[in-house]
Amino acid sequence: MKHIILFLFAVILSAKSFSQPQPEEVTSKNSWLKVGLNGGIPFGDLSDISSFILGIELKGQLMSTKHLGIGITTGYNHFFPENGYDNFGTIPLGGFLRYYPKSTGFFAGVDLGYSFLIGVSGATGGVYTRPQLGYHNYNWNVFVFYNGIFRNQDDAGNLQYVGIGATRNIRFR
Repeated sequence: MKHIILFLFAVILSAKSFSQPQPEEVTSKNSWLKVGLNGGIPFGDLSDISSFILGIELKGQLMSTKHLGIGITTGYNHFFPENGYDNFGTIPLGGFLRYYPKSTGFFAGVDLGYSFLIGVSGATGGVYTRPQLGYHNYNWNVFVFYNGIFRNQDDAGNLQYVGIGATRNIRFR
């Protein structure tokens, strides 16, 4: 799985390298922070131990071309337990790629990285992917997503959920 992640990052970097010329400096026109909230509903094995997921996210984005954004992402996702289970959460750390066909409207993207599992004794995290479809304008992004955290078999399974989120674009001045 680590080889797949490295391969995907190499593909993203290659696409960036062969795209339009790079911006000379980071400005409010080509880069910004995204701060947001999201909520999700678990399915599969996760639905037996959690009823709802609520998260915060922080992203740093650079528009490498007029239609392609790349960046880094992190945050915290809290899993609300049911059936006597304890609270737990995940901290994702990864990169992302966004495609914006127009300056306002539809967008598609994916986050890839590693998500650390916290609050569960002896458990580790796993590789995660988070494809998204949404609407964007100058200040906001609203999107639906699937989040899959793929863990080692010894860690008792994968964590999967679907949800909706929104981020606010905070520009550098």
